[in-house]
Amino acid sequence: MIGFELSQEQDDLRGAVHEFARDVIRPAAPEWDEKEETPWPIMEQAHALGFDTYAYPEEYGGGGVTDMVTQMVVTEELTWGCAGIAIAISASSLCATAIQQCGTPEQKEKYMPMFCDPSRVVLGAMGLTEPEAGSDVSAMRTTAKRVEGGFLLNGTKRFITNGGIADIHVIFATTDPTSGWGGIQAFVVDKGNPGLIAGKKERKMGVRASHTGEVILEDCFVPGDALLGGEKGRGGIGVLKTLESTRPGVGAGALGIARAAFEYASEYALQRKTFGKVIAGHQAIAFKLADMATEIDAARLLVWRAAWNASQGKPFAREASMGKLKAGDVAMRVTDEAIQILGGYGYIRDFPVEKWHRDAKIYQIWEGTAEIQRLVIARELTGRAL
Repeated sequence: MIGFELSQEQDDLRGAVHEFARDVIRPAAPEWDEKEETPWPIMEQAHALGFDTYAYPEEYGGGGVTDMVTQMVVTEELTWGCAGIAIAISASSLCATAIQQCGTPEQKEKYMPMFCDPSRVVLGAMGLTEPEAGSDVSAMRTTAKRVEGGFLLNGTKRFITNGGIADIHVIFATTDPTSGWGGIQAFVVDKGNPGLIAGKKERKMGVRASHTGEVILEDCFVPGDALLGGEKGRGGIGVLKTLESTRPGVGAGALGIARAAFEYASEYALQRKTFGKVIAGHQAIAFKLADMATEIDAARLLVWRAAWNASQGKPFAREASMGKLKAGDVAMRVTDEAIQILGGYGYIRDFPVEKWHRDAKIYQIWEGTAEIQRLVIARELTGRAL
């Protein structure tokens, strides 16, 4: 059976998140974009409503929503409000999900209730990317040297969401640089751990309300029980595999931006008049709107298919990459066309479409660039001949 209708529960949640995005996030978006600061007041409101913990297990205090299509719906609505604020609200899930899926029972019991603590927002960060290791994770240079009682971590992580300010970091490091993927492990590092240093905060083109920073590790000692998954586990590789499941969510975020730009451009085109009629009545503009709407719907179906496959326990690597690739490209095209429809107004900062265009670009880059997604898809199609 193929269905495209949301359940009543999904639609109720979508409506609640949309209302929050409309009434709280969007009015505040220009200010936080301009300030380039972490929007703590909005994050606290979202946390109180459970919009950042709804997908965590109930046993730890989360909402217990396991269906990934529901997660796509929530992500799209939050990002419709503002991509930067949406990332600030939800980015800790990378760290939390890594611990939930790959941690030892003791690690889960320690950290998952912290993320679900109703009294405060606990930030998580995933320390993977390095100055010389982005898409090529095997080129990682951060090292983990075994010492008495634990490990010493040394290296630098770059472009890390919540990097340096997070309460909990999951840091990737190699125990053997000559082993490539085989030497990669992951470690849970608490805030305040000596040797974990907050480096520079990045000044970004878009998603400015989300903190992106450098993490420096200088003889950062962590005890043996900080090794994610324990001594017998392969927590590092396990976490890298879980990152595949984040790609549909990245696509859903791109959809939120694209939809926001399309709706704004459509409303403008139905009000702005030239040559005696609204510009939506001119074929040049009408065809733009038709293409924008079609592309958004096509991207959403790809994203939802990947999410549905994942929820059903079916293979979804190719579908996830297709959804992220398509949605990221669509967000760029739609926001670009929205600026064109608004003309000069689209180019000035008094109107939101220029911000959405700036925000959209990162969706072709993070969680695997568009080029990497094409490589993943090609490998799946050709039996990894590439």
